[in-house]
Amino acid sequence: MTDTSLKSFGQRQLTALLAMLMALGALGIDLMLPVFDEIREHFGLAPDATDVAQIVTVYFFGMAAAQILYGPIADRYGRKPAAFLGLSIYAVGAVGSALAPTLPALLGARFVMGIGAAGGRVVAVAVVRDVYAGERMARAMSFIMAVFVSVPIFAPLLGAAIAAVAPWQWLFWACAIYAAVIAVWTIRLPETLREENRRPLRLRPVVDAAREVLSHRSAVGYTLAMTFLFGAFTSYLASSELIIGEIYGRPTLFPFIFGGVATTMGIGMLTNARVVASLGVARTIRGAIIGYTVLAFIFLGITLATGGKPPFWLAIGGISAILIMHSTMIPNINTAAMQSLGHIAGMAAAVVGTVSLAGGAALGSIIDRSLGDTITPFVVGFVVYGLIAAGWVAWAERWDSHVSGRAVPSVSSVHATLDGDAD
Repeated sequence: MTDTSLKSFGQRQLTALLAMLMALGALGIDLMLPVFDEIREHFGLAPDATDVAQIVTVYFFGMAAAQILYGPIADRYGRKPAAFLGLSIYAVGAVGSALAPTLPALLGARFVMGIGAAGGRVVAVAVVRDVYAGERMARAMSFIMAVFVSVPIFAPLLGAAIAAVAPWQWLFWACAIYAAVIAVWTIRLPETLREENRRPLRLRPVVDAAREVLSHRSAVGYTLAMTFLFGAFTSYLASSELIIGEIYGRPTLFPFIFGGVATTMGIGMLTNARVVASLGVARTIRGAIIGYTVLAFIFLGITLATGGKPPFWLAIGGISAILIMHSTMIPNINTAAMQSLGHIAGMAAAVVGTVSLAGGAALGSIIDRSLGDTITPFVVGFVVYGLIAAGWVAWAERWDSHVSGRAVPSVSSVHATLDGDAD
């Protein structure tokens, strides 16, 4: 990598490409949500069967399980080879999903798809850490994730449009085409892994890097906080179609509601990019986690007072308000977890992603299985997981001198190259 090549690539193009790499994961979920009924019918499931939610769950497990493999590859061979590997596996999984003859076969192919999507996430986070540090990393993550969450705005609508003129299997063909397009674009990405940070792909160095991440107390605390927050979020992703379509009986509104909630999350992330520049990472995290838990308690009170089924638009408003807080926390908590681990950014991104996504998928599935004809279990999950996340944030901040403001992280020279603003 040269500073000149990265400057030539451009900050905006870098942000867009990294967002699209991260969007592999979201697209593999959101594009499918409008066709759950068609999938149920195709495989002979009952109209209200929750088995179809496993399409989301196994995908998350695939993303979580594979990240630990991409980390060492990205730290040894570079970010670009890891990205190409993930995109290739994603495309294979998408084609397998399109051709799956049974639900178990579809779930297996979805797991493979998730393995491919994991590469995009690890590479995106590692590249951001290669290029940025501190509040600037948080701002960059906010912009990237704001673009990333735009996927839920149009993906359900696109999925519904494709399903209106073609079988639901074509949604998976669309995912394969998307992966191919991103692979072509990635060819232009300069390699951001510096030679001094390359690590041998041998067991001992890999284990040492993983041990360093897991022994870093603040990184562990922030990762566990993110795990419980993802638990609440994955339950929303997996259950939103059931809540809107079955519990509230408004299936035709689902793509618009889902996209609207995603819009509020994108606004939250863009706002965070400005707020974190003024308040810093630590203060922004504290404010957001307090807001999250307070809103969750208020929403729970309303839910219990209405017998588990608040008025539809009030329920959507409550979910949106909580997820705005969620979208504010995630870029900052991710930044805090990665802050001191830039020299092993690939492994750090892999460990943080593996723990948070695998744990989040497992925690989210607990809520999914509890849903009946009310949203009470869903809202209780927000409250409980939010409180536990707040506890882990407090534990992490106790040990993190950088995030607490007692030391100011340096900004990489690569960032100075991108925007001309040196430290």
